[in-house]
Amino acid sequence: MKFTCTIEIDRPQDIVAQLFGDPQYLGEYQEGFLDKTLLEGTAGENGAISKMRYKMGKGEMELTETIMDNSLPDRFLAHYHHKHMDNSMECRFVSLSDSRTRYESEIEYTAFRGFVPRAMAFLFPGMFKKQVQKWLDNFKTFAEKTP
Repeated sequence: MKFTCTIEIDRPQDIVAQLFGDPQYLGEYQEGFLDKTLLEGTAGENGAISKMRYKMGKGEMELTETIMDNSLPDRFLAHYHHKHMDNSMECRFVSLSDSRTRYESEIEYTAFRGFVPRAMAFLFPGMFKKQVQKWLDNFKTFAEKTP
């Protein structure tokens, strides 16, 4: 399953990429974000592996992020592994003017493990795109209000 979500942000490309690339801000636009812990490599650099934790209902979700290509302010590509699924995320930041940036996020799910995750992907594929678009919308709000 592969899809793209896009949003335009009224901030310059370098500011948008800086806010996106700083993990201290993840909780500002990703509901449930708890923390990100570096496991291997240098934070933010190609090959870095981090554990990310999210609060989901009464429990927690943990996933592993591997940075494949951090070419910010233009592009960021990472692979995410969860016990039930794997996906890649490529984010592109396109300067539309000195004060406006298009943020494109292309997500590709490459594996679903277990009956429930497979059924959700088959029956409700729009649910995955809706969540990503929500985070982009939240990021836009955060980026435009941050000085």
